[in-house]
Parts: sequence; structure tokens; C-alpha cells
Amino acid sequence: KWTSQVPSVKKVSCFPLLIRLLKSYYYCQLNSDHYCLCHTPALKITKVDLSIEPSAAVYRDTNVAMRCKAEVLTFGTEALNRVYTIYKGDSVILNKTTSSSEDLLYHLPQARVSNNGKYKCKISIMGEEKASEAATLTVEGMSMPILRFNKANITEGESVTATCLAPGETGSLLFSFYDNSKEVENARVTSNELTFVPKGVGNHIIHCSYLVFVMPNSFKSQTSNTVTLTVEGTLDLFIGPFFQISPQDNVYEGDTVNITCSVSNVTKDYQAGELLLSQDTELLKSGKTSIHVNWTAHARTPMLTIKCRLYLRDVVKVVNKTISVSELFSVPTLKMSALEVFQEDEISLTCRSEKLSYDRLEGEFFIYSLEPFDYHMVHKGNGVFIGKAKTIDFNYTCTAAAKGIKKKSKVLTIHPKVPVSTPKIWVSGSAILGRKVEIFCLSDTGTPPITYTLWKANKQNQIAVVHEFNKAANFTIVINEPGRLNHYLCKASNGNRTPEQSDKLQTAVIEPMTEAYLMVVPDVDDISEGHTVILICSFLGTPPVTVRWLRDSDDLNPLKTTTTNINTTSYEFVVNKEHTDNYYCQAENRANSVESNKINLVVGMAMWKKLLIPGTIILLVSSLVMVGFILFTRSRRGRDIYSPPETQASYIFK
Repeated sequence: KWTSQVPSVKKVSCFPLLIRLLKSYYYCQLNSDHYCLCHTPALKITKVDLSIEPSAAVYRDTNVAMRCKAEVLTFGTEALNRVYTIYKGDSVILNKTTSSSEDLLYHLPQARVSNNGKYKCKISIMGEEKASEAATLTVEGMSMPILRFNKANITEGESVTATCLAPGETGSLLFSFYDNSKEVENARVTSNELTFVPKGVGNHIIHCSYLVFVMPNSFKSQTSNTVTLTVEGTLDLFIGPFFQISPQDNVYEGDTVNITCSVSNVTKDYQAGELLLSQDTELLKSGKTSIHVNWTAHARTPMLTIKCRLYLRDVVKVVNKTISVSELFSVPTLKMSALEVFQEDEISLTCRSEKLSYDRLEGEFFIYSLEPFDYHMVHKGNGVFIGKAKTIDFNYTCTAAAKGIKKKSKVLTIHPKVPVSTPKIWVSGSAILGRKVEIFCLSDTGTPPITYTLWKANKQNQIAVVHEFNKAANFTIVINEPGRLNHYLCKASNGNRTPEQSDKLQTAVIEPMTEAYLMVVPDVDDISEGHTVILICSFLGTPPVTVRWLRDSDDLNPLKTTTTNINTTSYEFVVNKEHTDNYYCQAENRANSVESNKINLVVGMAMWKKLLIPGTIILLVSSLVMVGFILFTRSRRGRDIYSPPETQASYIFK
């Protein structure tokens, strides 16, 4: 893209300028019009794909190609260097730089199992890079291993070399060799060659196989051809161990078994080897040419294997004898006669072996013992023990013994129960007539589970089982009768003992408030200022009752609050005009509250005020008349003073 122009000049010297900016190259060149123009070849890698040809799953010996194809957007026609990287897993297997835009091909001629794995392709151009998704190649089929020996016949104790070939296989290989279908010890090797000494005279059928490791997996080949290897014995190597056991049949534990292990076919020039006599993993005795042991049989396992081994130079020869040992008596079991026991209860323990070989035990002492045997227990016959239970959990075992054989029982753990104490009974909250109430019953001591039973008037009402320590049983009833709940009680039991019984429930039933009635003394029509008024509130409901005296003008602030244990109470006060209002009372007990009727109290004027009003009016009228008379008189006198004499004379005369 042309981005700028430089003004024309007569002579311009332009030279390439390479600058890496925003992953682009910038350079300047002179055009035919002597203009110096800046040019930017931009690019974008839009897509990279890796495909496997001819297929992602092929059979061995197929020629496989990995095709890496990239889509690149560029401006300009100049060639750009591309750096291709091929990965197998996390490992780089190819790095190639090319200026060609053609697909990159990575060839795997004659693919093998070792080529299995995930492949990925990455392309980088001028600092811009992008990778493909992983493609998985699966190659099936492995070459048949070929087994070869350097010798076909050897002498006992002689070594032989085996070679296991895996034609054409590549990668990391591990070879295994098998002698008569049993893997040769220490025969798993990375080399395909193994030198070993076959054990035993005769024919040995040998084969091999191999593993190809393609981490994290491995692939196992088929088994090779088989090779028969003949091992011949020498005269001195015919020497071997010889066994004599008496008795060998009908052996019981405790019996003494005579065992002799010796070397057979000893010659004059025999060089002593080493004899080892063992029972399972226990070494009984060792020697050079002969071993004798008096061994006491035991029956830890039904079949016992006795082995006599002869170590002679590099050869080991083993003779096995299997002895069947019968039990003289079985492992005893310790049982308690009762299924449950309480502290200090009498207990009886019995120790018994279910299986006894009476014909072998005839005349033998067969003894049962108890551990620990303390002062709590008394021996009452062979295998029977009686005593008292302790106050804590305790363990016992018993042992059966005869002919020097001892067998111990499993541990018997006895958990003595704590008896329940006399239960307590109570009510949660208040017992209100007509409503539900919760009754609780609890024994302070006692091993759970505890069964609580609620009784009403000698009849079983409800049952609850509690499985936790110090948790009360909960019973819900509806109260339908007034009075007290003394016809309820509870019983507690945690075993086969007589249940413990509580006292009767002494909770009183609260009757809800049903109505309240207000009256006034004196009659509302006869109430005047200065009179004493008594408001009387009557109500029905179980005391104690809280009574509040209220008036309409201020019903949030009671005039008075009182508590009474009777069904009536009063409020007395002296009234004035300000007491005119509607009055009522509110009665409340633990169940509910009710309001009374309202009384309209109108306070009249006091009697002396009524009598004072007429007198005041008469006095006022009299005062007005007198004032008028006086004014009138003064007015006449004034006219007489200023009139003519004859007038005055006539007036006087008159």
C-alpha cells in the first residue's frame, strides 16, 4: 500500500531501509518519476492445518506423510521466509526454513508402532506465528519376535545366551524371556540378549516377547517362536535331598512329627553342600548331610508345606512334603448368657470350643481360663464363670488349652447399662384450655435408648424412644378439661427392668379470658364535679389477671394497671370536667386478653356552681338598676341648678 509521497528533486539517492515495526518491514525506493515512495508488506496467518496421509490410522510399513498447510494473507509479491516446526507431543522433530508457499511434507517411511502419538505443526513468518490443532497417528501391528540360542544342549549349572530379535521395530524396547511359560528372573532387559542358567535337568521350552514404549503407553508384541533347550545332569549333580516324615497321615495339632532330611546318592568325592529345613517361612534347622527335627504340629493353616533345600555349588534342589494337620479343638468363643446387663447385675460367661477331637483328648486335661480373672468373677465349672457387672465397659477373653496347645477367643466387650432414674415430668410454657401443650419427660441418668411412655388416667397415651443422653421425650396433647393436669404421668425404661414412674403432673390449666364487663358507681347521670367515681371491671378467666384502665382520648397510656387473683377489681377517682370521656377496661391472663364495654362518663357542674349563677344574675341586675337610678338622679339635679328662679321655686314647691 502506498502511504506517502516525497516531492520531486533532480537527484535522489534512495537506499533500502529495513525497520521492524508492528511486525512489518519498511523500505524506500525511487520510482520512474524520481519520487521516493515508502512501501509496507503487511501479512496475517489466518489458518494452519496438519493432516495425516493416507490416514490417521494405518498398519505397520505404511508410508505416512504429515502435511502442514498454512493460509497467509500478504501485500506485495516478494517472497517471505517461512519457518516450519513439527512437534511430536512436546518434542520438536523437525525445523525447516523455506521461502516457498507450498505445503510442507514430513515423511514417516514404513511407519512403526513407535511413531504413534500426537503431532502438531507451527509456522512463523516475520515474527507472526500460528500453530495447528493436534493430529493423532495410530499405527497397528508389530513384528513377530525371533528367538535364538547360542546352544541347544547344556549341562546343569551351565549358562546359555538367548537373543530376541524385533525385526524393523524402532523406539524404546524392553525384552522379556520365559522358561516353561514362567518369566526368567531378572529377565526384563533393554538389550535383546540375555545370559542365564536354566534351573533343573530336562527340556526347557523358551520363548520371548518385547514391549515398545511410546510414553505414556506401551505396546506388547506377540510371543516369539519357541526353542527347546535340553539341560543334562552330571553324576555329582544327581545328588539331591531326601525326605522322611513320620507320621505323615492322620496328624493332629500337638502331635510330634519326626522329620529327617538328608543328602542322597553321596559319592566319595562329594563336596558337602548346605541343607535347610523349613516350614513355610520358618527355618527349622540347617546342616551339611543330614537334619533331624522333632516338630510339634500346629493347625494355623489346614495344609502345611515342609521343604528341604540342598544348595550345591550354583544349583539349588528342593523337595516338598505337604502335611495335613487336623484341629485338636477349635478356637473357643466367649458368650454372655444375657443379651443386656446393667451395672452390678449378675452375669454368667461361658467359654466353649465348638469342635473337639474326643478320641485324641481322652485322658488329657482340657482347661478353659478367663482373662482377666478378678474378684468380680467366680469359676463355676469348666468354662463357666459368674460374677457381677462392673460400672464401666470392660473386656474379657477366654483361653482353651490341651496337649500344650492354647487358643484364645475373640475379645468380648461388655457394656453395662446405667439404669434409668425416676423421670421428671413438666409442661413447656402454659397449659391453656382448648390448645395444644407439650409435655416433657426426662430421666437424669440412664443409658440410651430410653423408652418414655405418657400415661393418662392409668391408660397408655403416647410412646417416645430417645437415643441421646440427657434428652427429654416430647409429647403433644390437646387440653380439653379445666382444672389440673394431675391425671398425666410418664414412665421410663431402658431394658428389661421395671419402668421408673414420675410424679403426677401438677400443672394448672389456664382458662382463657372470655369476657369483661365495666360498670360505674354512681349512675352516669348523677356524676358532677368533685364526686368520687368507682369503675368496676368484672371478667371471666383464670387468674392472675392484669387489668388496665383506659380512656378513648389516650388509649396508649393506661390510667392504672393492677393485677388481681379474683374476678373483679375497681378503680376509684374524684372527677372534674376534664374526666368527661369514654372509659373501658382490658383484662389479660397468660392465655389472652379481652376488652370490656365502654361507658360514656359526662361530668356535670357542681351544685354550688348551679346555685351561684341565679344570685349572680340578681346581683348584676340590681347593680344595673341602682347605677341607672343614680345616673338619673344626677341628671335631674343638674337641670334644677341652671333653670330660672321661678322654675326652681315651682320645683321646690312641688
